[in-house]
Amino acid sequence: MITDDKLILAPLAGYTDKAMREICLSMGADIAVTEMVSAEGLARDGEKTKELLERAEGEERLVVQLFGADEDPFYRAIPNLLSYRPTWIDINCGCPVPKVVKTGAGSALMKTPEKIEKIVETLKKGTGLPVSVKFRLGWDSSSINYLEFAEKALKGGASALTLHARTRAQGYEGKADRSAFLKLSKEFGKDAVLYASGDIFTPESASECMEEYGMDGVMFARGAIGNPFIFRESRAYISSSSYTLPSVKERIECAMHHYERMVHYYGENAASHEMRKHAMAYIKGIPGAARCKNALTKALSEEEYREAFALLDN
Repeated sequence: MITDDKLILAPLAGYTDKAMREICLSMGADIAVTEMVSAEGLARDGEKTKELLERAEGEERLVVQLFGADEDPFYRAIPNLLSYRPTWIDINCGCPVPKVVKTGAGSALMKTPEKIEKIVETLKKGTGLPVSVKFRLGWDSSSINYLEFAEKALKGGASALTLHARTRAQGYEGKADRSAFLKLSKEFGKDAVLYASGDIFTPESASECMEEYGMDGVMFARGAIGNPFIFRESRAYISSSSYTLPSVKERIECAMHHYERMVHYYGENAASHEMRKHAMAYIKGIPGAARCKNALTKALSEEEYREAFALLDN
């Protein structure tokens, strides 16, 4: 069931791998969603897909996000999907990236709400698992249809809805329209678990989405990159209206631990390259970050990562 989970790590292509999910879960995330997985790739049992669906150590509940243009690849993917024993399935209807949209998947589905009903129904009947849907306000400002889209998803049997309060045309620019959360809550709050997404970078904004806009929980996306502490802070703020920011020392230690977990999963060479984007986010705003950043772009070992972080003023 999808009921008590309030603080969720959103699916982020290229970021929410096993290591990041493990770190965020240890910091208080209720659920950490996989990177988005191609339903077609899963149906064909592709090697890249297998890697994306591997559980992190200690990851008891696996929430898989799938994308596809219609119900057919989802239907064909079901046997392979079930072999990973997922807890629930999330459908991506929000990705604005052109290479996804041009296939008719991601936010392109906002143009055809009738398809999401069939996709959800197909997965529900074929797996018996809860299905959630992540979507946007609409394709652009002239086609705002998130309420209609939500209705279709629920008609198909969706248990939860996540609204990224921007249009596809906006991408990640401009401000998320939080008034849409309130409208969604008033319309469907009794029918599904509702999650807010978009511009949630602080515990205060997470709490506001729940307390003032009627959402049941939030999905942290960019706000969790280099900042897994957001889950711990938000949990504290929700319960006591206060929280403590991590020290520079803790940020560096967490970044190093993140790197070590990547080495554990992928080996030192792959981890050294993939960790750089995470490391840049961890050190943002710390005195000495420019020196550290320069060293990180060349770091190829655990020792060199430690030497780079040692350049920070802490």
